[in-house]
Amino acid sequence: MTITCDTLLDRVADANGQQILDPATGQLVGKVRFRTVDELDSAIERARLAQRSWAERRDEDRAADLLRAADAIDAVAEPLAELLSREQGKPLNGPNARFEVGACASWLRATAATTLPGEVLLDDDSGHAELHYRPIGVVGAVGPWNWPMMITTWQIAPALRMGNSVVVKPSEYTPLSVLALAHVINQALPEDVLQVLPGGGDLGQRLSSHPDVGKLMFTGSTTTGQAIIKASADTVKRLTLELGGNDAGIVLPDVDPRAIAEDLFWGAFINTGQTCAALKRLYVHTDVYDDVCAALVEVAAKMPMGRGLDEANVLGPLQNRKQFDIVARLVEAARRAGATVLIGGDPDHQAVGNFYPTTLVADIDNTNPLVVEEQFGPALPIVRYDDLDRAITMANDLDTGLGASVWSANPESARTVATRLQAGTVWINSHGGVHPMIPFGGIKKSGYGLEFGVEGLKGVSVPQVING
Repeated sequence: MTITCDTLLDRVADANGQQILDPATGQLVGKVRFRTVDELDSAIERARLAQRSWAERRDEDRAADLLRAADAIDAVAEPLAELLSREQGKPLNGPNARFEVGACASWLRATAATTLPGEVLLDDDSGHAELHYRPIGVVGAVGPWNWPMMITTWQIAPALRMGNSVVVKPSEYTPLSVLALAHVINQALPEDVLQVLPGGGDLGQRLSSHPDVGKLMFTGSTTTGQAIIKASADTVKRLTLELGGNDAGIVLPDVDPRAIAEDLFWGAFINTGQTCAALKRLYVHTDVYDDVCAALVEVAAKMPMGRGLDEANVLGPLQNRKQFDIVARLVEAARRAGATVLIGGDPDHQAVGNFYPTTLVADIDNTNPLVVEEQFGPALPIVRYDDLDRAITMANDLDTGLGASVWSANPESARTVATRLQAGTVWINSHGGVHPMIPFGGIKKSGYGLEFGVEGLKGVSVPQVING
């Protein structure tokens, strides 16, 4: 049987549920029934029971199941990408829907290939001690709407690899994509080891406080992350929190503006700016400021934006109207304050679809709300500087610290600056790229805990020392 997007929808949608609309067209994608707290409690109990036998399986058998799950995703990659494009809004092409689905399979394979063996800590006349990592039990995962499939995979792959069961609550905006992904992955897993329950904040709160959930993984806003910390306190739940970011990039005066312009653009505008670790404020030395601005405008002007199912587009709508309104408010505030809108701005508020034009804003003060607040959309403020120490101070001045970048023709100069930036990851001459073997996580109010690679496996397990 040929699997299509509609076939997947038939298997995960509910005719009596809430409507999920295409953010590009306003058309119905499908309906989904939000689950109750009682249903969540029942799912957690089933996950608790299923986890026992899952943890007893050999490590290599669990890895093999993840590989089979990756193959299952590859077999239906195109309908998954179509569903993702329709629900989230991102185009099929560019670093978007097809890229995201492919990343799900790649991350499963990389996680299957990563091991966390025991370690001999001491072995001499004074004694013998070993460190091992054991499953936690039930892991809860609460995902976002910007990269719903990929970030859910980031959460569930290491948890399953280490012998945990997982209960996922996807974003209310993009539940169909995650339900479809889990439906495909579950072809390779035992029953109840992975469950997805769509719902509202009440389900997230219950996952945060449920005594049988030993670990919670969350990607989203700092405000929600703070609420999770409070709700999890009574059960002393382990947490991995990847929260808001307002990533800074610093361009040194030795760059070739045209050579870096496209990489700068995608660092900021990947997924139409709806990425936690996107470049959200750019500091450019005065010697190259005008040329960098001009080169970015040239790149931005040629990037087509429109409905994701149109193969020509590489930029799409904002996923929801609330986010559209945030971006519109911040750009308009910058304009009123005297900043220069080089390209974009002026959205059509009456048009169908949440399309906000690709926007570059120059001559802007570092204290402007478009710089200080996380816009999470296709608008990039470009701040001029003439003193590097001042640029570093401005970059570090906010209470977020997910990522940052330095742009220079001299890698050593860039690394020197990178060591002074307060961020969990600092990229050199790129921004936002992640790799399944390179740990990723934020500092300050961008969260705590590491994902990916061996450190990611440690984050979804509990250490046990055997001494003697």
